Amino acid sequence: QVQLVESGGGLVQAGGSLRLSCAASGRIFRVNAMSWYRQAPGKQRELVAGIASGGRTNYVDSVKGRFTISRDNANDTAYLQMNSLKPEDTAVYVCNAQVVPLGSGYRDYDYWGQGTQVTVSS
Repeated sequence: QVQLVESGGGLVQAGGSLRLSCAASGRIFRVNAMSWYRQAPGKQRELVAGIASGGRTNYVDSVKGRFTISRDNANDTAYLQMNSLKPEDTAVYVCNAQVVPLGSGYRDYDYWGQGTQVTVSS
């Protein structure tokens, strides 16, 4: 009843930019925190950036100053603006959202998108 769909990935050269989008849809009562994770081959999944319902943000140290997470609450959408991309940013980027579904009371649940590939060439 709830889906997350990411878009915006692609192939860019080092120093370039990409903007990822994550749209939540379905029988949604409320979307609480939203976040972006990434996973590269042979590496653990890591939290890249998160944004709470009140607007507080956090970032992994390696992307601070380069990435910006934001959200459009009216459209249940989160964005990740990625600037000054580096080859080490190459990964599958996956959206996560803590969603209160309709009819579930006020407890939220984790939902995950399918992932979008970001490849940064040297």
